[in-house]
Amino acid sequence: MSSSIRRRSYGVKAAPYGFLAPAVVLFSLFFALPIGYAVWLSFRRIEVKGLGLGKGARDEVWAGLSHYTAALTDAELGHGALRVLGYGLIVVPVMLGLALLFALLLDAERVRGRSFSRLAIFLPYAIPGVIAALLWGFLYLPDVSPFHYVLDTAGLPGPELLHGGGLYAAMANIAVWGGTGFNMIVIYTSLRSIPAEVYEAAKLDGATPLQIALRIKIPMVAPSLVLTFFFSVIATLQVFSEPTTLKPLTNAMSTTWSPLMKVYNDAFVGGNVYAASATAVVLALATFALSFALLRVANSGTRKGGAR
Repeated sequence: MSSSIRRRSYGVKAAPYGFLAPAVVLFSLFFALPIGYAVWLSFRRIEVKGLGLGKGARDEVWAGLSHYTAALTDAELGHGALRVLGYGLIVVPVMLGLALLFALLLDAERVRGRSFSRLAIFLPYAIPGVIAALLWGFLYLPDVSPFHYVLDTAGLPGPELLHGGGLYAAMANIAVWGGTGFNMIVIYTSLRSIPAEVYEAAKLDGATPLQIALRIKIPMVAPSLVLTFFFSVIATLQVFSEPTTLKPLTNAMSTTWSPLMKVYNDAFVGGNVYAASATAVVLALATFALSFALLRVANSGTRKGGAR
């Protein structure tokens, strides 16, 4: 009897590990293992002997930190990072500002069609980024865009959205159109969790809807704003599908417009997966460091605001 109870207790203790095992296996195979392999490749290189023909003429040897040195001193990678920085300075404030505005409007008392509006704002997020970039890309082309046709008919000049500074606005529009709905849902869900008694007390004190929004709602959803800001920064640093999809439509965009495009170009066009792996590791570490720093600053500001 005691051995049966002991086996049953062991089974109860081992049950959580059994439930976790599939997730751990999948995480190891499809996340940890590829990252470890990329780090390993970043320290390797191909050494060619003679003409590089025949068996043993090309060997994979230790490269040390040479790929990392090349990545950190690569001017093209630096220019791509600056372009992404300019792109992010447009996308993140506009997207989060619209998401907060829509969430506050949907949370207002006298709103009609709340369910339809919420679905309509969120729906673009369900469209894959490549499809969204293709749709907007053809709307930007003067020869096929209905907007340019209407402007030409009215005798007005059409904007150049695939050249120069307009290219940043064109790409930012795609990101804002697709990402605002997700951020709005996160903020709106946080707004709906605020107790109604808080609003009632504010109304009794004579607060207007605008004052309630500015002094109660926005401070109380600050953690959600920090979360959406964190996600938006990461997504901006990893921009790839939009510029890659728009690249065939314009000559103003290079194959290394963003850092991830350079990684792709080095690995699959140049055939140098070793240098591309080192660049990818550098970008991952930079993204982690920047995101961690921003999160610490945002959380510090949130705690100070809550203390007041």
